[in-house]
Amino acid sequence: MAAHQELQKDLEEVKELLTKTTRKRVRDVLTTEKHKLEIEIKNQPPPKLKGDAGEEEKSSLAGYTVKINNYGWDQSDKFIKIYISLNGVQKLPAENVQVNFTERSFDLLVKNLNGKNYTMTFNNLLKPILVEGSSKKIKTDTVLVMCKKKREEKWDCLTQVEKESKEKEKAAYDTSDPSEGLMNLLKKMYAEGDDEMKRTINKAWVESREKQSKGDIPMDI
Repeated sequence: MAAHQELQKDLEEVKELLTKTTRKRVRDVLTTEKHKLEIEIKNQPPPKLKGDAGEEEKSSLAGYTVKINNYGWDQSDKFIKIYISLNGVQKLPAENVQVNFTERSFDLLVKNLNGKNYTMTFNNLLKPILVEGSSKKIKTDTVLVMCKKKREEKWDCLTQVEKESKEKEKAAYDTSDPSEGLMNLLKKMYAEGDDEMKRTINKAWVESREKQSKGDIPMDI
């Protein structure tokens, strides 16, 4: 606070000198100094008020939110278990780890863990769950979300979207024409591959075409 006041006084004095000077060189020096002082004052942290402590706490709670994408899962006859790794989560107050369940979804919120908030949402679960029987457990560096199955049956995946994706993938390769299945596989590898993979597939494709044109291999392969 004292430093801010001193800078303000210096600025006022420089401004006053600027109004009195008639020499261009002196005016230029004072103008430069005035500019430097204005920047320095602007960059000074604002004075802390008594209520600022609560604001700081609120700000750190709001924090930066990270979406959780990595997890593991398992199942028993009665539960689907989702494991989320978060370093130090066991040190948080219990109310900082919240899970909300519906019949076909759940969302996890972990508040103020190492200055960040963490969220995870699962919509369109593969099968219905029982909200009242579902829960969470906090272990060392891990949150375990337990979704109670409505029916005791095996789940092949977690969500309806995953199931549809697997079915589409299976249909792409389930063909009576072997060359068509191979072509679909190559297309998928090309679409998902890095630059090196794309170059390799392109090279193989060109060589294959050259052999076809020379009659070395049948045209339908």
